[in-house]
Amino acid sequence: MDHSKMSAPIICVPGQRICKLEESVISGKGTYTRSGYIYSSLAGCLSKKENDEKKTLVEVQLGEEKNLVPSVDSIVTTKITNVNPRFCKCHILSVGKAPLKEPFRGTIRKEDVRATEKDKVEMYKCFRPGDLVVARVLSLGDAHSYLLSTAENELGVVMATSEAGASMEPISWCKMKCPKTLAEEYRKVAKVQQKYIQFSDT
Repeated sequence: MDHSKMSAPIICVPGQRICKLEESVISGKGTYTRSGYIYSSLAGCLSKKENDEKKTLVEVQLGEEKNLVPSVDSIVTTKITNVNPRFCKCHILSVGKAPLKEPFRGTIRKEDVRATEKDKVEMYKCFRPGDLVVARVLSLGDAHSYLLSTAENELGVVMATSEAGASMEPISWCKMKCPKTLAEEYRKVAKVQQKYIQFSDT
């Protein structure tokens, strides 16, 4: 068997758009539909298979249960839950490309958002609740909440939803744009969008 030709499993995170909803495509377990698209409702591996009616069943399945926990210096994918002027709180959904069975709590402090001009950071211009963010683990903080950093260019927001409900597109290192309204919103944008998360947008 030629292992070089074996494709790696596609990892999905909650809220990720998987594909268009068509007559030949059915939304299965671990997914939901909205505005003509199928989205993932959990963190897991993408599965596409043909059913008896010759339609493609799209599902997201939880991986094998592992006692996987974030470790210092590891890259994690998080979802922002709360933002205030000093820090933001988030749920850690995966370590590298391995989804976690249960999310861990994380915190990104104001001084850990950027590598330069730390005193000029405005948290509300960097993150919003619901954003998917790739970060690096600095340490285990208080109350079992991991301290995270987005100070590297490759770290930051990889997926965000605009006020109009559309997936925004990065236009610079500090702004993203809504494709529907063309409105621009501030974010701490990750430079490399696809390095740590695989998106399937077929």
